[in-house]
Amino acid sequence: MKQLDRADISASTLYIVPTPIGNLGDITQRALAVLASVDLIAAEDTRHTGLLLQHFAINARLFALHDHNEQQKADVLIAKLQEGQSIALVSDAGTPLINDPGYHLVRRCREMGIRVVPLPGPCAAIAALSAAGLPSDRFCYEGFLPAKSKGRCDALRALENEPRTLIFYESTHRLLDSLGDMVATLGPARYVVLAREITKTWETIHGAPVAELLAWVLEDENRRKGEMVLIVEGAKQEEQALPPEALRTLALLQAELPLKRAAALAAEIHGVKKNALYKFALEQANA
Repeated sequence: MKQLDRADISASTLYIVPTPIGNLGDITQRALAVLASVDLIAAEDTRHTGLLLQHFAINARLFALHDHNEQQKADVLIAKLQEGQSIALVSDAGTPLINDPGYHLVRRCREMGIRVVPLPGPCAAIAALSAAGLPSDRFCYEGFLPAKSKGRCDALRALENEPRTLIFYESTHRLLDSLGDMVATLGPARYVVLAREITKTWETIHGAPVAELLAWVLEDENRRKGEMVLIVEGAKQEEQALPPEALRTLALLQAELPLKRAAALAAEIHGVKKNALYKFALEQANA
């Protein structure tokens, strides 16, 4: 394969370059051009990235930057950037910094006024969300749940009433325990989608109430193998379940403002439905 055309690379610039999460065809032309053109590639695993570069016939200098050395090595890269070098940051797969190293380096670049250029590209969490059939207008990414059951249950209980769609990464050997803890904390009926091996040969996307999903996974050992994303339905909000803070704010505002305006302001402050607050106040007045 011939060497790729070189990109128009700026000096003293850090490029955030996503790489495929499975299917090598998902890498973008821009990502390839940047990788072929920068002075240095900071990689989570130089051997892994070396194989990717070899596949695309890219010759590049590699620098190891991973969880265990990032804070120590960030200043080395900062110095190279200040000298005028261009650097690409890559992780083993997907978009760097999404549960991968890079935060400390990017933060240092921002502090030092060094330009950071992000490239769009593969991300398992977003790919899974797009195929889950759950609301995607508002969602929160929670990364990996804690490894131990108590910490995992505490984390899930803290999110029990979160109305947004939840996204978790999970490992093969903890999948069953995590699904079991979801049954215990979120209830057996909470809808969860398991997306595994996204873009790879054995890609599987299956959704069900979490108790049924756990039983489905138990039916076949292969269903718990590979890279996992769990997309969890947000808590369903009842109009009557108004937070006490919103009701206190409404009461204070009612003393100074017409009910309609008070309800609108309280709803905006606390992120609840204006009509629900208005209806509550009318019911209280007529009680």
